[in-house]
Amino acid sequence: MDTQRTAQHSVAALLPIMGVVFIAFLIIGLAMPVLPLHVHRGLGLSTFIVGLVVGSQFAASLISRLWAGQDADSLGAKHAIVTGLIVSALAGLLYLLSLRFVSEPAISVTILLLGRALLGAGESFIITGAQTWGLALAGAQNTGKVLAWMGTAMYAAFALGAPAGTILYGSHGFTAIALATTLAPLATLLLVARLRRVAPTARSRPAFSKVVAAVWLPGAGLALSSVGLGAVTAFVALLFAARGWTVWPAFTTFAVAFIFARVVFGHLADRIGGAKVALVSVLIEAAGQALIWLAPWSALALIGAALTGFGYALAYPGFGVEAVRRAPAQSRGLAMGAYTAFLDVALAVASPGLGLIAGATDLSTVFLASALVVICAAAIAVRLLHVRSTVSSMPTSRSTTTTTSITALPATSLRNGRTSYSGPIG
Repeated sequence: MDTQRTAQHSVAALLPIMGVVFIAFLIIGLAMPVLPLHVHRGLGLSTFIVGLVVGSQFAASLISRLWAGQDADSLGAKHAIVTGLIVSALAGLLYLLSLRFVSEPAISVTILLLGRALLGAGESFIITGAQTWGLALAGAQNTGKVLAWMGTAMYAAFALGAPAGTILYGSHGFTAIALATTLAPLATLLLVARLRRVAPTARSRPAFSKVVAAVWLPGAGLALSSVGLGAVTAFVALLFAARGWTVWPAFTTFAVAFIFARVVFGHLADRIGGAKVALVSVLIEAAGQALIWLAPWSALALIGAALTGFGYALAYPGFGVEAVRRAPAQSRGLAMGAYTAFLDVALAVASPGLGLIAGATDLSTVFLASALVVICAAAIAVRLLHVRSTVSSMPTSRSTTTTTSITALPATSLRNGRTSYSGPIG
């Protein structure tokens, strides 16, 4: 009963932060189905440029992610979120400016790229601040739950934003998307102002290299699994449009499956182990990508989008539990920034790379290539399982039998002979 009451309290404490994430990411959901169409059809530019524009957000997120983590650790999660919202509103202003140069596509897309870069930086600060805030409220023993619920809010915004963005774009063009990108972050600031801040967690700052060394292996798994997300984000709209299918259901189906997986199974990574959950999840995601590649009709492609969303939904917290388990407790914001930076690397590289594949072959081949990359993430999950099972099977002395999970931590998590880890995860 106490465990159930604690779990309900944790979710209740996370709800206001989830509200902030939902409103902030609604602007990304609005643009997701229409941005490729605006660049490819509205500006008349190639699929490579589509991938470049979509990927530029993630490239900027990569550059700013670690900065965002340090900001959340040293100045507080609320400060990071407020910074991200202001930067995101500035991105909307650049979107509006790009529309003044539609008759000169090269200039317009350059300004749009700058706007996407600012939006990527804003997104880094918002989600890293939200995750750090959530971990402070719920505790590290609920890492999987925090990541799952924050992702649920994010993809709920994508699910609702996709049809809303399609309607806005059809009625008022890209101008409506640009205005929403400007105004939604400013409105979210009003909600953030009402929330009680949590104290910064950084007391001493471990070497950056130690934090990266702690999270790189699960981060690599995240990077490989995120290529499926990149394929859906950048190219499923073009594939559906090219085949005469309605575009927005692909994004909404992906997001609804994602939310379902997070709500129903989001706790599994904490309960049975992140690596086990990640292994099953990436295989489901790869199957979804393969179905989109093979689909001769829209219903089968939508099933593929659903499987992709379901699988990726649990891959992120699965690998994330493994990352936080290895990271120093006083640098969880930096650790989450470093971990999520692997997603940014994948999307920044994969989006234009998949665009080149689409240009050289066809749009459906993008999803075959993505499926093959996602399968490689299974090898990372197997490696993480092997590491954990090896540590668990090691004989322990009288002084180390307190808990197996402490022996599984790397030396970077120990300070003055005592662990900084707050409890077993998974």
